Amino acid sequence: MRFLHTSDWHLGRSFHRVNLLGAQEAFLDHLVTTAREHDVDAVLVAGDVYDRAVPPLAAVQLFDDVLHRLADAGVPTVMISGNHDSARRLGVASGLIARAGIHLRTDPAGCATPVVLRDRHGDVAFYGLPYLEPALVRDEFRTATAGHEAVLGAAMERVRADLAERAPGTRSVVLAHAFVAGGEPSDSERDITVGGVAAVPSGLFEGVDYTALGHLHGCQTVNERVRYSGSPLAYSFSETDHRKTMWLVELGPAGEIAAERLDCPVPRPLARIEGRLEHLLEDPALARHEGAWVEATLTDPVRPAEPMARLAERFPHTLSLVFAPERGDEDEAASYAERLRDRDDHQIAEDFVTHVRGGSGPDDRERAVLRGAFDDVRVDSAVREVAG
Repeated sequence: MRFLHTSDWHLGRSFHRVNLLGAQEAFLDHLVTTAREHDVDAVLVAGDVYDRAVPPLAAVQLFDDVLHRLADAGVPTVMISGNHDSARRLGVASGLIARAGIHLRTDPAGCATPVVLRDRHGDVAFYGLPYLEPALVRDEFRTATAGHEAVLGAAMERVRADLAERAPGTRSVVLAHAFVAGGEPSDSERDITVGGVAAVPSGLFEGVDYTALGHLHGCQTVNERVRYSGSPLAYSFSETDHRKTMWLVELGPAGEIAAERLDCPVPRPLARIEGRLEHLLEDPALARHEGAWVEATLTDPVRPAEPMARLAERFPHTLSLVFAPERGDEDEAASYAERLRDRDDHQIAEDFVTHVRGGSGPDDRERAVLRGAFDDVRVDSAVREVAG
C-alpha cells in the first residue's frame, strides 16, 4: 500500500506578518497533484490542520477545497486534530464526511476504531490518535498520572488490543501528534510541556508497522517505522535549513517499509545573516540572499541609524531585525560591588551605556543629557526634603 504522510499545515498562519495563504494553496495543489501522479492509496495528515482553534474564513475555504479535490480524486484521507486545532470544530460532520472517504479522527475515545483500507495483500488498519492533552483526557484513559507518556501509552494499549482481534497479517499504521524523544524541535511549535516533560519514548509505538507523526516542523526519522513529515512551509527562521517535504511510504505485504521524501513548493527561501550593518550592505557573498526572506542580526557596537530601511535597499524582503552588539573586553570575574567602587552616579550611568553598546560610551550630547537628568533628580530630592 502506498500513502503520503504530511502534517502541520497550519492553514491561516502568517510568517512575520507575511500572508501565506497563497503559499498554502500552492502546497495543497501540489499535494493533490502528487497523490494523483503517484497513484497513492491514502493521504495521511498528522494534525495541526489549522493554526488556531478558530481559523479565518479563508483558511477554512482552503481546507474545504482540498477535501473536495481529494474526494473527487478517489483518494481516501485520514487526518487527526493537533494541539493547534479545535478538535470539536474540526470534527463537525465527520460521520457524514467519511462517506466521501475523508476520515477525521478528533475524539480520543475513538482512537482504537481504525479506518480499514484494503490492497491485494489484505487489510491495513489506520488508527488516528488526535492530540491528547493529558489534563483533558486523563479520565478517558484512566491513567494514574496526567502526563503525555501516560495518556499516549494508554491510547496505544487500546490500539494494540484492537489489532490483536483482527485477522492475522493485518498491517497497521498510527497517526499521532506528539513530541517523541529523538525528534529535533524548532522555534515555531507551540510548547506542550506538562510537568516538565513533553517528550514521549518512541517505544510506545512498538508493534505498529508505521507511525506517522505530526507536531515537529522538521522532516525527520526517529527510526525506520516512526517518522515526522514536518510542516510543508517554514513558519520561523529556525527552519532556515529545513528541506520541506512529504513522505511517500510503501507498506509491503509483511509490513516492510520503503520511504521517499518528496519536495514541497518553496514560496521564497529563508536566510539568516549576521554582522555589522556596513558589512551586510557591501559583502558580495550575500548577493544570493537578496531575494530571500531575511533575518538580520546586527553586531554594531552602537545601533546604526535607520537600520531596517537601509537593509531593505539591498534585501527588500527583510522581515526580522535582531541586535547583538559586539562586546568589548570586560572583567567578567569582577563582582558588581567591585565594578562600582569609587564611581559616582553619573559615572555608573556612563558605564551602563558603554556596557549595553558593547564598549562604545556616550558622546558629549548624551553626557549632557545624563548630567541634566541627575541634576534634576538632585534638585527634586532637595525640594522634597525642604518641604518635608
